[in-house]
Amino acid sequence: MKNDAPSITVDGREVGPGHPPWIVAELSANHLGRLDRALQIVDAAADAGCDAIKLQTFTPDSMTLDVGGAGFDIADGPWQGRRLYDLYAEACTPWEWHATLFAHGRARGLTVFSTPFDPGAVERLESLAAPIYKIASFELGDLELITAAARTGKPVVMSTGMATDAEVAEAAATARAAGAAGVVILHCVSGYPTPPEQANLRRLEALARFGTVGLSDHSPGAAVAIAAVARGACMIEKHLTLARADGGPDAGFSLEPQEMAEVVRGCRAAWAALGDGSARRPPSEDTSRPFRRSLYVVADVAAGEPLTADNVRAIRPGFGLAPRELPGVLGRRAAVAIRRGTPLAWELVA
Repeated sequence: MKNDAPSITVDGREVGPGHPPWIVAELSANHLGRLDRALQIVDAAADAGCDAIKLQTFTPDSMTLDVGGAGFDIADGPWQGRRLYDLYAEACTPWEWHATLFAHGRARGLTVFSTPFDPGAVERLESLAAPIYKIASFELGDLELITAAARTGKPVVMSTGMATDAEVAEAAATARAAGAAGVVILHCVSGYPTPPEQANLRRLEALARFGTVGLSDHSPGAAVAIAAVARGACMIEKHLTLARADGGPDAGFSLEPQEMAEVVRGCRAAWAALGDGSARRPPSEDTSRPFRRSLYVVADVAAGEPLTADNVRAIRPGFGLAPRELPGVLGRRAAVAIRRGTPLAWELVA
């Protein structure tokens, strides 16, 4: 996929076409209400080789109302039977943890940023010098929130789960008009988890017209993320937990540390494998070139004897004339006596 969208700059690093994929670990609710566990997940992201870790900044009151009933009681999906308010109360990352998590992540060499869910969260994250903002799929239609994030002058990343092309276009245009320092559009399927056969990675090509593209991935394992990089994704986001068996709202679609390390290795290898598309042959072929076919004398030929299909053939190794020269050789005569096993050269042909 050709993508000429401009790169964005995050913490001095270029993210976009022509640069290695930016791998982001999503902490989300996998802290299970414990700061020490959240810090361990930050460490796991760094140890896995991720480039960044992302938090979520919200309170249950900023997300919904403390009521039950139709619409507020989750009817199906991974959180079936929960009240929205109770789910968000469990999942939120307390604001008082943010400074510690930002500092620890930065000390481990990670870019640390967050998904704000209301303009007030953007203001709070600005106090921590967040270098970039993420808009979640469920908030893509909240143009007020997008405007607040973009007005910081930082890049804005947007997930597009459930969105139409018109909604993506409107969100991207809103961010640019409000002053965002670049936009990254993440293809996303808001299925938790997403079966790989529903990942629809060809969607990346359609989204490329809106900006630099990446993938927010909820599928198991590394295969979909690696394939996305091969199709031009410049950013990969995956949820990270210490162990799925520990439970939590997001455990079922989160990776364990060794799986995240596989994502990092695989995505970087896939990007490196893309190359530059040139016809230039790579150095690894140097030792193989002698094994190409070429024209050899396969039976002793006396000086002046005709060269025929019985005494000249294209065989390995490749030190003689190219096989395409055979029609021009046959019927001509040997300039000198030629022994069997001699690579044919024009000076041997009369």
